[in-house]
Amino acid sequence: MVLKNLNKLNIKKNILIFVFIFASFFSQSFEISKANEKVVIKVFSSLTCPHCANFHQKVVINLKNDYLNKNLVKFEHHSFPLDMAALNAEKILRCIENSEKKFEFLSIIYKKQEKWAVGSDINIINDSIKKIGKEVGLKDKRMDKCLSNEKIQDEILNERIEAQKNYKISSTPTVYINKKKYEGKHEYKVFKKELDKLL
Repeated sequence: MVLKNLNKLNIKKNILIFVFIFASFFSQSFEISKANEKVVIKVFSSLTCPHCANFHQKVVINLKNDYLNKNLVKFEHHSFPLDMAALNAEKILRCIENSEKKFEFLSIIYKKQEKWAVGSDINIINDSIKKIGKEVGLKDKRMDKCLSNEKIQDEILNERIEAQKNYKISSTPTVYINKKKYEGKHEYKVFKKELDKLL
């Protein structure tokens, strides 16, 4: 009887370990704020998407100043690359360890999107992304390692597959406030009203 109980405990333990690893593997790119998760904003975006850049600049930056810095809501960036340029920019984003620096990189990458996300030569695009990486303190050697890291690439692509399954994403950006898809205008005043209803 004792042996059976131990076996059951081991099985449960292994299942919990598997669930933890699975959840960690498919975790978001990064999150901002130490809020109690009463309100969680998930943004699924491609770094080459003009609508994503517009949403970030008009909504998310204001959101950070008014809500994230005050730990009122939690923000999660979820990668959903639509092309190789976006995928490589996400790889560089993963090179950054500090969440504030990640947010800074994300803001610059969107602001300068029309400059770096152009042309068909991926090597030229990579060099442009790396220039932005240097603005937030990354070194060439580290960025080159991240760009050639197949594990990071697989992680991003698997997250994209899981996001497609779980959130039925048909365009970017796709935004969720808690478990509800945000269908409103990409204007800060409109978005703010939705948040304030929940706080």
